[in-house]
Amino acid sequence: MTEAQVQVKNTRTLVGRVVSDKRAKTVTVLVERRAKHELYGKIVARSRKYHAHDEKGEYKMGDVVEISEGRPISKTKSWVVTRLVEKAEIV
Repeated sequence: MTEAQVQVKNTRTLVGRVVSDKRAKTVTVLVERRAKHELYGKIVARSRKYHAHDEKGEYKMGDVVEISEGRPISKTKSWVVTRLVEKAEIV
């Protein structure tokens, strides 16, 4: 394949922890980031949950995964799990 045939999409990717795997083909991923407070300048933790598509249901609670933005799959889901970063440790 030449470079003209391979179309590389410039999509957003985030890394977060799976906090719920109860829904069919969907995982809830908590993405945490650190940002400076607008007024006081202190570094504070900000977090957001994303619903991501998991076709085979292979990702479980506690796994660290990478998600990338894609087309809307449902009302709340427009992210897809692309890879497993770290498997959850069994306690």
